[in-house]
Order: sequence, then C-alpha cells, then structure tokens
Amino acid sequence: MPHNIIEYSSELEPDIENIMQAVHLGSVNSALFDEQDIKTRALPYRHANLGQDSKFFIHVQAKILSGRSPEQKSLLSDAILQQLIQLELSAISLTVEILDIDKSSYAKQVIGA
Repeated sequence: MPHNIIEYSSELEPDIENIMQAVHLGSVNSALFDEQDIKTRALPYRHANLGQDSKFFIHVQAKILSGRSPEQKSLLSDAILQQLIQLELSAISLTVEILDIDKSSYAKQVIGA
C-alpha cells in the first residue's frame, strides 16, 4: 500500500515517468509505507473539460487500507502534492485524494513473478 492511481491529461505523456516518480517519492517521503509496498500506475485522458483555470490536469488517488488517522492521510496527500509541484508544470490543476480500502473486503494474491 498505497495503490497510487494517476489520472492525467494525455498531453503530459512525455512527462509521465517524471510524474510517476514524483508520486512514488511523495509516498516514500510520507514515511507511512515501506518503499517496496508502494504501487503506482497511470491513466491518460484524451478529453477533459477543466474550466478556465487550467489547460491540463493531474489527479492522484492514493488508495490505502482503512485505519489511518486523518493526520496521516493529510500527510500523505501533502507529500504527494509537494512532489508534483516541484515538477514546475504550467497551466495545470494538481489534485490528490486519499481513499480508504475496506480491510474486511480487500483480497490479494501474488502469483508467480
């Protein structure tokens, strides 16, 4: 944990490796997780209506097992956001949300590697 899901404007595709690294590093910097447990993936959007404030967007959903305090969740979102800000992208909306995964219904099995 966490499962970081990055939604982003497809025009940012040339920067996606840097964006993914920023989100990963933000999760590491939160000091809430072991680095090997952080998972990050990205989904581009070709079409988005963002209003007048920005031309592009990055939205991160960090899904974590339930039980973390509001302070820990805030720490994680701030750590990820700070790493994204350091990319110095322009005309962009940056958002991060932390979502709880219900422990009682979460299942995981890793098969082969």
